[in-house]
Amino acid sequence: MQINSDTKFLIVGLGLIGGSYARGLTKKGYKVRAITKERQDAEFALKNGYVEYAATEPEEDLIKNSDVIIFALYPHTFIEWVEKYGHLIKKGTLITDVTGVKGSVTSKIQELLPEGVEFIAAHPMAGKETSGVKNSDDKIFLGANYIVVPTEKNSKEAIENCKRIGEILAFSKISVLSTQKHDEMIAFLSQLSHCIAVCLMTCNNSEHLEAYTGDSFRDLTRIADINEYMWAELFLLNKDMLLKEMSLFIKDFNKLYEYINNDDVEGMYEMMRLSSKRRKKFNKEILL
Repeated sequence: MQINSDTKFLIVGLGLIGGSYARGLTKKGYKVRAITKERQDAEFALKNGYVEYAATEPEEDLIKNSDVIIFALYPHTFIEWVEKYGHLIKKGTLITDVTGVKGSVTSKIQELLPEGVEFIAAHPMAGKETSGVKNSDDKIFLGANYIVVPTEKNSKEAIENCKRIGEILAFSKISVLSTQKHDEMIAFLSQLSHCIAVCLMTCNNSEHLEAYTGDSFRDLTRIADINEYMWAELFLLNKDMLLKEMSLFIKDFNKLYEYINNDDVEGMYEMMRLSSKRRKKFNKEILL
């Protein structure tokens, strides 16, 4: 199977990312249907033209009549869904996801799926501080990174089809990482960042800070308005790698603490210069 103009997409889970996928694929002319738990989300997506059909329960004909199924669910919900309804997926269907961790999910899903159904993991590195389909917006993919995470069980065709989804949605850079490397990188680049943002918002109990802050604090804590259920699950599913990155952060934070405590100006200079040099590589241009 190759993704083409006739490919029929099914999105399971119309939250922020699932809804944004639906919007982006529909805009490009693809047939997009959805299964989502909340009726109000299904009605919103239909009313606004994100999908051509939406159901609140898995429908056998809908599942069997899909070429690509994209799962935008919490990891445990994704696994439970496939356990219960995976047998309805027809041979030749391509399965992919948006899940934030892979090591504890991918192998389980591949084992559960019927013969002839291939799951290729993916991770869109995009989002915003709001959630839900009502806040979805395919523009969040512009300038963002998209990671394809194959295993030895994946075919070259599936990998290319997964990349194609990233291209359709206009991600700026598409990378391919192993499951191990993905989870290592995510522990540092995403999960640690959220841990730091949470701690910044909880370590100082002074009142009315919002009346005094500048943009630097707002920027650093943008992601601190957090979905506790999703992120706690992601942290625990990637516990060992996240704790390793937290330890490295604590080590460097303590180093800077000692530089300041000891009036070590040269130590601070060196650390800040390295920080500035590395940060410049992350600057990106967003095409509107």
